[in-house]
Amino acid sequence: MLKFNVITIFPNVFATYCGESILKRAQEKKLVQINVYNLRDYTQDKHHSTDDTSYGGGPGMVMMVEPIANCLEKLRLKRNQKNTKIILLSARGQKFDQKMARDLALFKNLTLICGRYEGVDQRVSDYLIDQEISIGDYVLTGGELPAMVMIDAITRLVPGVIKPESLN
Repeated sequence: MLKFNVITIFPNVFATYCGESILKRAQEKKLVQINVYNLRDYTQDKHHSTDDTSYGGGPGMVMMVEPIANCLEKLRLKRNQKNTKIILLSARGQKFDQKMARDLALFKNLTLICGRYEGVDQRVSDYLIDQEISIGDYVLTGGELPAMVMIDAITRLVPGVIKPESLN
């Protein structure tokens, strides 16, 4: 079974999409499991803050490292683990394509961190993730849509989800 962990500040956007069609059937058949984690549940303050000003200066807010690190620790995930990949969805990441989808479908555990605001604290990239991925040369409001694109593309490649002739 391929397990997706999605870390986001907007967990509700995944329920409808992941609860329909091929993704729903793949979960019912226990071929994939999609877990969505609300990043606000891993914050330390009463406001459940996930963003702060950038330490390096510059405009806008960035997602803080602490809630992301806390969530990964609670899930017992570390970078460079066997059969596991921790991915930050980012406009500056490596471009997602079908070859990458095939490669990622071989893992047992994929964690997708959905960025927001002006980006994510650089320490997340430096110390917590295995890879940064982008779905294209444009900027989106956050990483939730890229996460859904990746989940859909990768799930189709899991044996038993769709007929092999539909993969061509």
